[in-house]
Amino acid sequence: MSKQELPLVDACEPTSLSRPALSPDEATELAARFKAVADPTRLRLLSLITAHASGEACVCDLTPDFDLSGPTISHHLKVLREAGLITGERRGTWIYYRVVPGTLAALAQALSPTPHDLEVNA
Repeated sequence: MSKQELPLVDACEPTSLSRPALSPDEATELAARFKAVADPTRLRLLSLITAHASGEACVCDLTPDFDLSGPTISHHLKVLREAGLITGERRGTWIYYRVVPGTLAALAQALSPTPHDLEVNA
């Protein structure tokens, strides 16, 4: 069947949203954060920081878990910091990192289904 012979399809009926969609600015901000955690090393670093009982980890606690140089670990931490996922606080010669409150929840929320989605797929 050629393109000219394809049957006409009725126009799609618009549906209402169950929650507001991301604005272009929100999508840009979230994309930068998702890009930061898309690297396996950075994802592991973030996981290690959140796994510490105190909610923070010294760079000296993080480095031994990787077969990478200190400067490389520092670069990955810088990417996470610039993406707004972690903060660092210098104490003496070490920097202690912690997750910025709400950032991981915002990433999860951006892709989580609404209660309606869960009902439809049940």
